[in-house]
Amino acid sequence: ELPESWADMQEPLLEGMCFTLKYLGMTLVEKPKGEDMAAAAIRRIVATARVGARKFQKVILTVSPRGISLQDADTKEMVKNISIYRISYCTTDKLQNKVFAYVAQSQESGALECHAFLSPKKKIAQAVTLTVAQAFQMALDLWEATHAGR
Repeated sequence: ELPESWADMQEPLLEGMCFTLKYLGMTLVEKPKGEDMAAAAIRRIVATARVGARKFQKVILTVSPRGISLQDADTKEMVKNISIYRISYCTTDKLQNKVFAYVAQSQESGALECHAFLSPKKKIAQAVTLTVAQAFQMALDLWEATHAGR
């Protein structure tokens, strides 16, 4: 349950805000950002996810000004750490409104990947998207503060 003024709370975001989601999968994309590109990528991921009737990995997605980290909810094992500087886009899908997705450049291949997650509620998917947007702003503010004195 998020407090009404959660958007004003900078402190928890510095530490990292955690969300428990189900990882739906990943697909490669051509462009770093754009609503149509993201919607098409999410459709592909959801279609693939529905075909392979497997159980989705439950992950703890932590958002901070450093980026996004993914941890397996059951084993607590670190799955992935994505630098805020590698993330080019994030969204809550209009049609699949419980789906949160982000686009990031792979550290290994340099390819653009769209990763999608299913949240228990539409509000949570929107909260993750807003939190990532805030993390971007905070990272920019911190970067500008450290480079202002040069």
